[in-house]
Amino acid sequence: MKALSLLASALFATATFAAPVAYEIDPAHTYPSFEADHMGLSVWRGKLNKSSGTVVYDKANGSGTVDVQMDLASIDFGLDAMNAWARGKDFFNVEKNPTASYKGRFDGAIGGVPGKLVGELTLNGKTRPVTLAVHQLKCIPHPLHKRELCGADASGSFNREDFGLAAGKDYGFKMDVQLRIQVEAIAKE
Repeated sequence: MKALSLLASALFATATFAAPVAYEIDPAHTYPSFEADHMGLSVWRGKLNKSSGTVVYDKANGSGTVDVQMDLASIDFGLDAMNAWARGKDFFNVEKNPTASYKGRFDGAIGGVPGKLVGELTLNGKTRPVTLAVHQLKCIPHPLHKRELCGADASGSFNREDFGLAAGKDYGFKMDVQLRIQVEAIAKE
């Protein structure tokens, strides 16, 4: 009985004193992507090929923060002419605003796994609230680096006109954009 009591105390102490862990986003396994309307005819899909940032995650209670920096010059629609236009002065104007960012905090945890990210998207020099649903979050020991590796998939939507990006609206383009951030991050040493 005494051994069981000690084991229970040890487990409680471990859960109580679990500390948040800081992770560095792996740019080779993190590609924020998006879907946007093209005159109501089709959906254009693209991704950002360069991103960086950090995640702080407390697995015991599902709390933490996310900070993802996205290089807008790395936009990739799969069409060079569209990429060049999006980087230019008529849309992202990457000379003036080279990055976008998403900063948020985990919320709605069940069993240590958060259900959403409540945060802000900064794009085109404007910052607006954007909540992302967390579809998956899992951590495992990295087989090569011998540090913890976490992966997650989150998505949400925003109105691009709220960020001053209304190009095409007069031609019938819908302003809603679906944002998906798929991320892998490894524990910092």
